[in-house]
Amino acid sequence: MRIGDLAQATGTKAETIRYYEREGILPVADRTDSNYRDYSDDHVVKLTFIRRARELGFSMAQVRELIALSDHDDKPCDEIDQLAREQLAEVERKIEDLATLRDELGRVIQSCHADRIGECRIVQSLARPISLRA
Repeated sequence: MRIGDLAQATGTKAETIRYYEREGILPVADRTDSNYRDYSDDHVVKLTFIRRARELGFSMAQVRELIALSDHDDKPCDEIDQLAREQLAEVERKIEDLATLRDELGRVIQSCHADRIGECRIVQSLARPISLRA
């Protein structure tokens, strides 16, 4: 199949597919006689794996590691479990950061009862140095 077909089958942009090939996490496709990339069903499976890992927030380095580990069906999955646990911890940290951000934005919005921008507490809060914000 051509790159457009692979892109459609996996919901991935063609440029992203080319990027993954350049980065070496998606095997380079064979070429047809007319020099078009010719992708196989294995590319669909591998690209689906990569996309799902990226959707779960794994970094490119982690995706490389997951791919390398997944190529060994007979090995224990401890290392993959550890990568997933580390990613879960990162997601939980981001959730905490977002909750803090939500609370801060809520406080700033609640503090503003001005009719004019010159009196707006939101603008004043944004202009205040970080060390003075509370």
